[in-house]
Amino acid sequence: MDAPIHEPGIAAALPPPKGKRGVIGWLRARLFSSPLNILITVLIAWLLLMGLPPLLEWALLGANFTASNAQECRAGPGGACWAFIREKHRLILFGTYPFEEQWRPLLATLVLLGVIVCSAMRRFWNAWLFVIWAVGLAVVACLMWGGFAGLSYVENTRWGGLPLTLILSTFGIAFAFPVGVILALGRRSDMPVIKALCVGYIEIIRGVPLISLLFMSSVMLPLFLPEGMSFDKLLRAQIAIIMFASAYVAETVRGGLQAIAQGQIEGAQSIGLNYWQTMRKIVLPQALRIVIPPLVSIFIALFKDTSLVVVIGIYDLTLSAKASLSDPIWRGFSIEAYLFISLIYFLFCFAMSRYSKRLETQLDTGYSR
Repeated sequence: MDAPIHEPGIAAALPPPKGKRGVIGWLRARLFSSPLNILITVLIAWLLLMGLPPLLEWALLGANFTASNAQECRAGPGGACWAFIREKHRLILFGTYPFEEQWRPLLATLVLLGVIVCSAMRRFWNAWLFVIWAVGLAVVACLMWGGFAGLSYVENTRWGGLPLTLILSTFGIAFAFPVGVILALGRRSDMPVIKALCVGYIEIIRGVPLISLLFMSSVMLPLFLPEGMSFDKLLRAQIAIIMFASAYVAETVRGGLQAIAQGQIEGAQSIGLNYWQTMRKIVLPQALRIVIPPLVSIFIALFKDTSLVVVIGIYDLTLSAKASLSDPIWRGFSIEAYLFISLIYFLFCFAMSRYSKRLETQLDTGYSR
């Protein structure tokens, strides 16, 4: 007896069983698909039921938004004192920058964010992007330093808060990426001296924590400079951040380069492309697509690691929050201060993560998470 003939595509066109459709189907597949998943779901639900109501009571329902001093906040129902953030948000966001001039770092932050957003849009991935960066950075420098057109001069020792964190992380990422790519190519080079130098640099930098590089740049480096010669402390910290991040970028890019088949390099050579043409047109575009997720992880970590400059006395977002707590009238609200800056860090890191996933989809990397 002949086997029944099934029309192709009919089974796929049939709707799934009733128990696997809609919300019930989603819950069964994601939360109750196995005994272990059921146990985890129940535990998480219990933790939410136990922890969420007190958190909402503290953060919103019992919070104080209008107090004029710490005593009024403490006299309330015992919730969060968001009035502290309302009172100290300018110090947290802009550090010790002159109070009456804080519109300048605010505008500089918006310009810098605008440049970053343009860089994330593929329509600007051409020669105009360099013009946008040049103009944007010039505007940021003019606003932050001043000294012309009626703007008072503000030395960078008074910069702080969110603008300084963005400047350190943006320049760190912008310079660490090309340096890391060059180091990765150098580590795979056939020239022994170049390879040894790149390997030594990468292994030494990756073998020490960022905080030690910051201490070296702030304390030790001036001792080796000629008498009367010095570098700005902010510049030294920026160089240390670039050196640290470039070593990690180099190893990540090297992993992407190793994933490219040797046959593609040989094919490029067979049509007359030299080494740099092969790298620029064939190898690097594919390698960088592969390593988008780990690269973005490095950039997110770098953005958060800029908070370590607090140990050398630079007023980044973390030190500005700490400075806001030194006011004797508003002492005792460190939870609110650090939650506030944590939210800022989260928003930027989450935006980078979502952009990474969107870029993977647009470039069709074949790497799904």
